[in-house]
Amino acid sequence: MTTSPDQTAKVRRVWEKTAPSYDRQIAFLEKIQFSGGREWLGARARGRILEVAIGTGLNLPHYPTDATVTGIELSPAMLAIARQRAADLGRADDLREGDAQRLPFDNDSFDTAVCALSLCAIPDPTTAISEMKRVLVPGGRLLLLDHVRSTWPPIYAAQWLLERITIRVAGEHFTRRQLQLVKASGFDIIEAERLKAGSVERIHATKPA
Repeated sequence: MTTSPDQTAKVRRVWEKTAPSYDRQIAFLEKIQFSGGREWLGARARGRILEVAIGTGLNLPHYPTDATVTGIELSPAMLAIARQRAADLGRADDLREGDAQRLPFDNDSFDTAVCALSLCAIPDPTTAISEMKRVLVPGGRLLLLDHVRSTWPPIYAAQWLLERITIRVAGEHFTRRQLQLVKASGFDIIEAERLKAGSVERIHATKPA
């Protein structure tokens, strides 16, 4: 898939507008649909951690205190909230503006790459996953959490209908599934689980050594 600058700019505009209310908007889903997901990510992250599309930094409280965290975010408004959250937690994390599809890091720079609830909206998820693989050391961990197409037909149908609006307005997909993309990128799958009628997926994979 080829991503146009217009697609990326549209996603940035959406998150710039959403940033002030994002934490309040997602709070209910955090409890009902994604409960335990951020803790799951934090328990598996280690070493030099890169969080792609860090958003408002909701994963930061769950990372090991001795880990080095670098985060990139397309939206400056979201990034500002993440930086304040890091400061409130007493974390000296490196949080910077950046595009998941063009990571500004050298090959083999990180031990863990995390992406939570974001590949659903990144215009080219295949490229984003390939970029995460590039910057991971051999044996490095890829940790993903996202909403995906449900295994229950009534929910899948509702997701498909919702996408007719969300893709056009915000570039957000509800029927994507990342596991096939992770496998196609050459990662080794360590854990993959689906929850909530298959509509939430957690993936732990490693870059071949």
